Amino acid sequence: MWEDLKKDVEALSGRLVAWRRELHRHPEIAHKEEWTSAYVRDHFKKLGLPAKSLAGTGLRAVLKGRPGGKTVALRTDMDALPLQEEGDKKYRSLNPGAAHACGHDGHMAVLMAAAELLAKRKERFKGNVVFICQPAEELPPGGAQPMIKAGALEGVGAIFGLHLWQGLPTGTVGIVKGPMMAQSDNFRITVKGRGGHGSMPQATVDPILTAAELVVNLQSIVSRSVDPLKPAVLSFGTIHGGTVYNIIPNEVKLSGTVRMFDPKIQTLMKKRLREIVEGTCAAFKAAADFEYEEGYPPLVNDPASVDFVLAVVEKALGEENIIAVDPVMGGEDFAYYLQEVPGAFFFLGAGDGTKYPHHHPAFDIDEKALPPAAFLMTALALEYLK
Repeated sequence: MWEDLKKDVEALSGRLVAWRRELHRHPEIAHKEEWTSAYVRDHFKKLGLPAKSLAGTGLRAVLKGRPGGKTVALRTDMDALPLQEEGDKKYRSLNPGAAHACGHDGHMAVLMAAAELLAKRKERFKGNVVFICQPAEELPPGGAQPMIKAGALEGVGAIFGLHLWQGLPTGTVGIVKGPMMAQSDNFRITVKGRGGHGSMPQATVDPILTAAELVVNLQSIVSRSVDPLKPAVLSFGTIHGGTVYNIIPNEVKLSGTVRMFDPKIQTLMKKRLREIVEGTCAAFKAAADFEYEEGYPPLVNDPASVDFVLAVVEKALGEENIIAVDPVMGGEDFAYYLQEVPGAFFFLGAGDGTKYPHHHPAFDIDEKALPPAAFLMTALALEYLK
C-alpha cells in the first residue's frame, strides 16, 4: 500500500504546490473566506464529493467507501491573518491587508490532495472520510464550535489535524500526548485619566504614565504569583494613546493575551490582572475599564490516538522523522473537536530554509513539506478505516 500511495503523492506534488500558491494569492480573513471556500468546494465537486456549507463559509464533504466500517474526519482551517504581506515571492497576496502568514494555505492544499488520493481508493476501504474545512481559526471564538453545532462531527469516530510548523525540520513530525497547546485568553484595558498640556503635567492625571506602570507591574503575575513549575505567559500586543507630542491624552487603551494549561492558573490570572489594574490606576489617581475574554481551551490529544499517529508515521515516513516536542503556548480551536471525539493534532515540519516565524508578514513555508503531509493525512485515514 505504501509504495503505491507514495507514487501517487509524487505524481500529485506539482499540483499540490500550485493549489497552495493559488490559495496563498487569495487570502481571506476570518468569516470572509468566500473565494477560498468556493475554490475548495470546486475541487470536491470534481472528485464527485458533494460539499455542504456549514457555519457560513465552512464546508463538510463526505467520501463514502464500501458499506460498513467507521467514519474518520480530517480537518483544515481556511482563514488568513489581517496582515499586509511582505517579501517578493511570485505568489504574494493579491488582497491588501490579508496574508496567509500561518500556513493555512498549505493545510488546505494537503486536505485537497488527501481527498483526491482517498477518492481514488474508495473501493479499497470500508467506511467514510469526512473532510472538514473550517473558517475563523485565527479569530476567537473561532469557527470550530459553529461547525460542530452545525453537524460537522456527525457520525465521526475520530478526527485528525495537522499544523505545518516552521520550528521543525521539513518532513518531521512532532506530537504530544495530553495537553499540547494552551488555553488562549485575551484582555483589554482602558486607562482613564485627565488630559492636558505636556508642559503642565501637575494639572493632569497621566494615563500614559499609568499605562507604562501597568505594562511593568502586570509582568509580576507570572514571575511572582504563578508557581514557577506551571507554564504561563502574559504578553501585551497593543498600546494606543495620544495624538500630539505635547498633549497628555485622556485615555490609553492596551490589550494582550494570557496563556496557560491549568484552569487554576487561569482563575489566578484573571484575579491578579484585575487587582493590579485597579491598584496601579488608583496609585496614579486614574481609573480603568478591564475586560477579560476566555478563548480556546487547551488542546488535549487523546493518548491512544497519539500512539496511533506515531505508529502510522513510523510506517509511512520512517521512525527517524519523529521528533520529540514540548507543548507550546499557542492556541488552536481544534481543541473543541477533541472535546467531542477522540483524535490527535500534530506538527509537521516545514521550516527548512525559512527565516520568519508564524504570523510574521514575510512568513513562508518550505513547500517540500506538502507531499509528506498529504501522504501522512491520507495514510491516517486509510489505517483508521482498516
